[in-house]
Amino acid sequence: MGAIILKYRLKSGVTPADFEQWVRTVDQPAMRGLARVQAFNTYRVTGLLMGEGAPSVEYVEVFEIDDIAGFTGQDMAGEVVQSIMGQFMGFADAPEFLLAEKV
Repeated sequence: MGAIILKYRLKSGVTPADFEQWVRTVDQPAMRGLARVQAFNTYRVTGLLMGEGAPSVEYVEVFEIDDIAGFTGQDMAGEVVQSIMGQFMGFADAPEFLLAEKV
C-alpha cells in the first residue's frame, strides 16, 4: 500500500466554500470510485501544532492506493482522473504531488 499526498494553496479568487463544495460533490466521489483508491480524504489546514506564523499550505489530500504503479500507469491517463485533474488545477495554486510509502 502506498500513498499520494498533495499539498497546496488555493488560487487567488477561489473561495474555500466553492472549492470545498466541489471536493464533496465531484472530487471525492470520482476518486473514491476508482478501484485502486482504498481511501481519499481532503484536509483543510487550520494552523501549526508548533511554532508561530502561517502554515505553508491551505489544504492536504491523502490518497491510500493499493497499486501505485497501476494508478500512475493506467488510472492517471484515464478519463476520470484527467477530468478531475483539469478541474482541480483551476482551483489549486502550484500543488505539490508526493509519492509515499508506509514505514
